[in-house]
Amino acid sequence: MASFMHSPSLQSLKVYPGGHSFSSGRVYRTRILEKNAPCIVSACTPKLHKDLPLASREVGMLLDSVKWDDKGLAVAIAQNVDTGAILMQGFVNRDALATTISSRKATFYSRSRSQLWTKGESSMNFINIHDVFLDCDRDSILYLGTPDGPTCHTGAETCYYTSAFDILKNSQVGERKMALTTLYSLESTISQRKAELAEPQIGKPSWTKRLLTDDKLLCSKIREEADELCRTLEEKEDKSRTASEMADVLYHAMVLLGLRGVKAEEVLQVLRQRFSQSGVEEKESRKP
Repeated sequence: MASFMHSPSLQSLKVYPGGHSFSSGRVYRTRILEKNAPCIVSACTPKLHKDLPLASREVGMLLDSVKWDDKGLAVAIAQNVDTGAILMQGFVNRDALATTISSRKATFYSRSRSQLWTKGESSMNFINIHDVFLDCDRDSILYLGTPDGPTCHTGAETCYYTSAFDILKNSQVGERKMALTTLYSLESTISQRKAELAEPQIGKPSWTKRLLTDDKLLCSKIREEADELCRTLEEKEDKSRTASEMADVLYHAMVLLGLRGVKAEEVLQVLRQRFSQSGVEEKESRKP
C-alpha cells in the first residue's frame, strides 16, 4: 500500500519529462529529476487541475511519460484516499487517463468491449478522484479518491474481500472478509462488540463492551489515557512509551466514535479538508 507525507503547506507536484514540473495550473522550468530521486508529495490536495484541456501540452507530456504495454495499456488501481482501502483494479489507456484527470471520475478501458468506461456510469457509485500518482517505473497508476458507494459489482465496499489464507485453510470459504488496515480492523471489531450487546450476555463482558455500556467509564478512560500520553512528553519518556499511550488513546477514542455512530472515515475526511487552511482559520470557522 502506498504511503504519503502530508502537510498543510504542501501541494501535489506533477513532474514531467524534459525538465518541467507542473503545479497550480502553470509550468515552471526546473532541473531534470534523477530516477528514484526523493520527492515529497501530498495525497490530500483538495482538487486536481480540472481546467486542463485534454489536449493540453502538460497532459500530453504526462501521457507520453507512461510506459504503456504493447496494447497501449497500463494497470490502474483505485484507492480510498481516507481509509487506504484498495477499491478495485482495472486497465487504462491514454484516453482513459486523460479523461480521469479532466473529469475527476475514475475512468478505465474495457478490454472486452474495446471502449472507455467510467466507474459508476450505470450504478452512480462513482470514484471521485482527488489525485493521481504514477509508480517509480511509470507502468502502474494509482487513483486516489472517495467512492460514492460500494465499488464492487457484487455490492461489496471493495473488490477485495476474499482472503487467500482463508481459502488455503478452507476451500469452501463463503464469508466475505474485507481487506482492512489496522485502524479499520479495530473499528470493525468495536462495531461487532456493539452489535453483540443486543444478544444475551454469557459470562463476563469484554472491556470493549463495558466501555460501550458505561459513558462515564469511557470518558474517564479517554481523559486518563490522554493525560498519560502528555506525561510521556513532559517526563521525557521513551518513544515506545509514547507509542503505547497513543495506542490507548486511539483505542478508547475509537470506542467513543463507535458508540456515537461516527466512522473513522468521517474524521479523516474532516482532517483532509483542513489541510488547505491554517489552524487559526479552521478554528475561527467552527460554529460556536
